Parts: sequence; C-alpha cells; structure tokens
Amino acid sequence: MAILRIARMGNPVLHKMAEPVADPRAPDIARLAADMRETLEDIGASGLAAPQVFVSLRVVVYRMIAARIPEGSGLAPVPWTVMVNPVITPRTEAKVAVWERCLSIPGLHGKVPRYPEIQITYQTLDGDTVAHDAHGSWAALLQHEGDHLDATLFPMRMTDLALLAYNDEPGPLAADIAGGGPIDPLFLDLVARWPARDRWFP
Repeated sequence: MAILRIARMGNPVLHKMAEPVADPRAPDIARLAADMRETLEDIGASGLAAPQVFVSLRVVVYRMIAARIPEGSGLAPVPWTVMVNPVITPRTEAKVAVWERCLSIPGLHGKVPRYPEIQITYQTLDGDTVAHDAHGSWAALLQHEGDHLDATLFPMRMTDLALLAYNDEPGPLAADIAGGGPIDPLFLDLVARWPARDRWFP
C-alpha cells in the first residue's frame, strides 16, 4: 500500500469526468482502494474519490466516525466502504445547505446545498451491487465524493459565495453555529479554536 498525493483545485484531473470501472474485481482496483484508504488514515479524513489521487475512475472510499457525526442527527458510524461506479438518486426535491471542506481545497470551507435524503447504488470490490438510503451529513458526504467523479468541486455547487471562508477566519460558520442546529463537530472545532471568536460573537 502507499500514501498518495492529493490533487488540488486547479489541477486538470479534477475537471475531467471519471471513467466507469469495467471490472470492480480487478486487482488494480483493489490496490487503488487500499492506497486510498491508507491515504485517508494518514490524513485523518473521511472520504476520497479516485480523481483526487490522479486516477480518473469512478471509485470512492469513505467512512463515518463517531467524532464526525452531528449531535442529534440520528446517524451511526459507517465502517470503511469502497464504492465502485456509484449512482446517487435524490429522495427529495428540496436541498439543505451544509458546511463542507475538501482535501483538494485545503484551508477553505463553505456552505453547500445538498439533498438531505438520497439513495445510493454501487458495486463492491467483489462485484456485488449494493443499494441503500442515506440522510443528513452522511448523504452530504456521499454527494460530495460523487461530485468529484463528475468533475465538480464544492464551490461550484455553492449559491452564496459569501459563505466561502478560510478555516482560520470562520465568521459565517460562527454566525451559523450561534443560531443553533446540528453541525459536524469538525466545524464546531474550527470555531472553538478561532482566537477572534469572542470579539465578533461575544
């Protein structure tokens, strides 16, 4: 296994539609998934799409750990999962804006409209087809990673760029947190560590 380099915003690989995987059981797909998992473990992140590691194939590796689940969301941790050729189908017409970060856009976060309920269908490394529903931040994570397969980065989904901010100046996020509501603990921590928080939001 290997720790892979992450492509950053501006690299052409992130703006290229990923190709379907012909055989999910192929050894090179298993190796790719293993390397993507090791890369995520090294970084301490939740999800990664193959184009982010310079492989233009429709492969996503992700997990949801308890420390990243918003309080009161009703979500449970999700173990390491490999999705080959995932397809997302919205379960609702309306979207809900959620805060997101991206390994390919270091130092920034933004609020992105996402479907709160989806169905996702994908193939496993054994070639089996899996389909299940997801909601809340789980659904948002899957949509975020799925976007990478379609050459889309989260700022391209944003409808209000005033909600795009640096991680060390999380003013819009702090204002949102002050208003209440379930938010990924990662973003709560960003605001808790902001030295100027009390000046702007006493």
